[in-house]
Amino acid sequence: MNPLVELIEAFGFTHPGTYLTLFLGTSLLMIWRLEALQRHGLEGTAVGTLVMPYCSGLGNLIFVALVTGRSSDGQDVLTNSLVNNVTNLTLLLGIPALIWGLQLQNSGKSGSRGASPKRKSSAAGAERQLTQLSLLLTLFAALLFTGVTWTLAADRQLDASDGLVLIALFLFWQAFHVFDVLKHNVRQRQTFGAMFYVDLAMVIAGAFGLYTSIDWLLEWLARQDGAFVNASNLGWLSGWLMVVPNALLAFFYAARRRADIAYASQIGDGHICIPLSIGLAAVIQPLAIPPFFETGIAILFGASLVHAFSILVAGGLPRWMGWPLVGAYAWFLVSGLSQ
Repeated sequence: MNPLVELIEAFGFTHPGTYLTLFLGTSLLMIWRLEALQRHGLEGTAVGTLVMPYCSGLGNLIFVALVTGRSSDGQDVLTNSLVNNVTNLTLLLGIPALIWGLQLQNSGKSGSRGASPKRKSSAAGAERQLTQLSLLLTLFAALLFTGVTWTLAADRQLDASDGLVLIALFLFWQAFHVFDVLKHNVRQRQTFGAMFYVDLAMVIAGAFGLYTSIDWLLEWLARQDGAFVNASNLGWLSGWLMVVPNALLAFFYAARRRADIAYASQIGDGHICIPLSIGLAAVIQPLAIPPFFETGIAILFGASLVHAFSILVAGGLPRWMGWPLVGAYAWFLVSGLSQ
């Protein structure tokens, strides 16, 4: 048994609320230290695309390890990934846009203290353009991963060879991004100080807390026999559970007017689900395609294009664009749950 679970149960805590509290607490710990990582060698979009996805997406990877092999067709994995990604790109960006708007701002680090106002303005404009290009590239990757997954699933199944293709795409994308971050740090003459590794260790500790809570909650959900809360809806229920850290990130950074990190965290987390989680599950066992797969893929394509257009033309997501995204999520729920 997990030593943390043994410790918790030794104090007599066996209620699901205990592990939901642990889940939320460790999520907040990671958000706190991820914010600090920006000051120790990572710029905003890198926090969202390199660090946070592995933490918030850890639950999806744990889900693959726990569910694959138990399910006869692996549909729960695909359902979990689709629910996660569609929620990220529609609801979790649409609602913050309605409340605050998601307009890209410069981080306030552009230019030196002694620079003239004109030079500072020029540096801020260049920084904003770089952020736009970074987010557009990340959205292009999301479109590519989604398109490749849809193409590979044309025969209504994802097998081991399909899974290897998806994993290879993900690894190539991550290698490219690591190189980009290192190049940025060289240009800015920025290094990873000692506190960077301390904060990273705390993020990893938080990720272990997430692992413990999700492991226990998934096993608890599998034993339930309610009208909706039961093992047959494990993909939906686990998908909603695992977007909670993403929701905290989206609302936290949107409220702080850091739309770049809010965007990058949601899009980057989606890369863990599609293609990595699906790819790993397909390598272990063939995955059957759920009935609402095409609906989910269509919404992912549409939402990615909406975000790309908004970033390119309007410099972010205007408030009114939140309504179509929330509406698309409602359509996804009605279509998916009815099937």
